[in-house]
Amino acid sequence: MPADSPLLSVRSLSKRFGAVVALDSIDLDVSPGSIHALMGENGAGKSTLIRCLMGAVRRDGGTVLFEGTACDPASPRHAEAAGLSTVFQEVGLIPHMSVAENITLGRESRRWGLIDRREARARARRALARLGLTIDVDQELGGCSIALQQLVAIARALDVSARLLILDEPTSSLDRRETAELFAVLRRLRDEGVGIIFVTHFLEQVYQLCDRITVLRDGAHVVTRDTRDLPRPQLIAAMLGRTPAAPGASVTSAAPADAAPLLRATGLRRRESIEHADLTIPRGAAVGLAGLLGSGRSELARMLFGIDRPQGGRIELNGETFSPRSPRDAIARGIALTPENRKSDGIVPNLSVRENIVLALQARRGVLRSLSRREQDAIADEFIARLGIKTPHREAPISTLSGGNQQKALLARWLAANPALLILDEPTRGIDIGAKQEIESLIRGLINGGAGVLFISSELSELVRACSRIVVLKDRRTIGELRAPGLSEEHILEAIAAHA
Repeated sequence: MPADSPLLSVRSLSKRFGAVVALDSIDLDVSPGSIHALMGENGAGKSTLIRCLMGAVRRDGGTVLFEGTACDPASPRHAEAAGLSTVFQEVGLIPHMSVAENITLGRESRRWGLIDRREARARARRALARLGLTIDVDQELGGCSIALQQLVAIARALDVSARLLILDEPTSSLDRRETAELFAVLRRLRDEGVGIIFVTHFLEQVYQLCDRITVLRDGAHVVTRDTRDLPRPQLIAAMLGRTPAAPGASVTSAAPADAAPLLRATGLRRRESIEHADLTIPRGAAVGLAGLLGSGRSELARMLFGIDRPQGGRIELNGETFSPRSPRDAIARGIALTPENRKSDGIVPNLSVRENIVLALQARRGVLRSLSRREQDAIADEFIARLGIKTPHREAPISTLSGGNQQKALLARWLAANPALLILDEPTRGIDIGAKQEIESLIRGLINGGAGVLFISSELSELVRACSRIVVLKDRRTIGELRAPGLSEEHILEAIAAHA
């Protein structure tokens, strides 16, 4: 292959699912030793393009050249054998198996008909060494941090000598330090000549890391340009097809000082989960929950929603003691939760979009007050239109939707139930900038209607923009509360640093 030839060259790639055009004549070139961002709103076609490249679905038209040779893999295993490998947002490894077993799974070396575990360990160490990691490859993967699991997934890709690495939202579960460590690894791989396709919704990360950007919208190619030649406003406009709202616009002003508390938690604790948490959520206000990974944010949300029971402390809802024994108790009292992991804890993948949307409302009404099919259709259609959920029809299985549209359907589920308190745990993770603006608009509508919102996010800028007060957690304890006006990312970081 000539030195100046692209590692991957895609021309006029097309894919249809029935009447839906998922990809319409896509062009893409990725150079060896480069990091190429693939961007676009949810439903733009990014995941479908990756699946076509990896052989998970067969393209309907177009050509793909990899290292100058025609490439049309019949399966992901064939793609890996050719030198293409993908690490998806949901890592998909097996937590109860060891690091070495996960890295070599499905392609183990054998000796006398048995798996050669010594060779598996050696291969795992070699793959991890390329990432600058020296860890115990016999340890169980489930005991590793999310960041380390992400790196193990990349090491698995390198175990097949991948020359093109496709990363789908690799930083969505990482904090800033872990993201910086991952970026150091990716730069090292780039310097070794590996080509990397980097799929993300974090614009600032694209400008930190990537050499070139391709934008898709509605299944079509919009623009490809060197990162330095595509200013942020032009990138956002290309993704949205319109000029975005002002990024600094605040969702809500400060709640009145005398606003009645909707929920108050005092001294909550649970062994190995929360040591001490205090939290007050007024009516008609959005309260943010900030903290590093492992600080106890999701654990606190689980207690408020009745998934885990506190072993100490007190919760009051509307001035009365509230001790939910299950999520059913919380739902009955008007509390809703969109969980951090929408795949395992949120959607019901085998049910339709309609069924997922009406699920919570039907649960609140009970078996004796079933929603008629006409009512279900009307509710589903209303929220599909209201939230801009991209789906072929209301009866499509929710598992066929993009991650961002699954998140919108989860939000629709709880909005249909008209909650008094909505707990949003990382609701914008893995979704595009347009959908983020829509979620902020939903928060505004809820608090204007008198509801309370607890907004958990790793993106401090979102918390500052959306919330009138922010509770800061560190090491599973509440360490402070910041209030508008004057909220800023710097103040949050200072609060965390002050309790070192």
